[in-house]
Amino acid sequence: MARVLKNKQLVHTKLATNYGGWMYCTNCNENIGYLCYSTYDQLQLNYQCNCGSKGSATLEFVDSKPGTDCSDALITIKNRLCCPKDQEPLITLLDQKLKQYEMKIVCKSCSHTYQKKKI
Repeated sequence: MARVLKNKQLVHTKLATNYGGWMYCTNCNENIGYLCYSTYDQLQLNYQCNCGSKGSATLEFVDSKPGTDCSDALITIKNRLCCPKDQEPLITLLDQKLKQYEMKIVCKSCSHTYQKKKI
């Protein structure tokens, strides 16, 4: 069943579909990552692409639950950042295409909020 977005704000960012899939910088059209469709509840991403463009993505669903802060780090499985509780893939960020980024993502299954930065 498709989820209904409550909040979707994209700045210099394009998604392959309504709320997931491949992510692109609209300034240079480079692929910057992949957002898994069904495993996240909320996303806040601010980044600077290698082309110099600053972009962001904020996504939240009608049925999203407030995330609980968590100090655990996301784990990497086959280049995907995954929830450490259930190993579900949440997002892939292509470090080689991004100068820097700050991300908060809420896992749909455990409702923990995970953070990751590249400075």
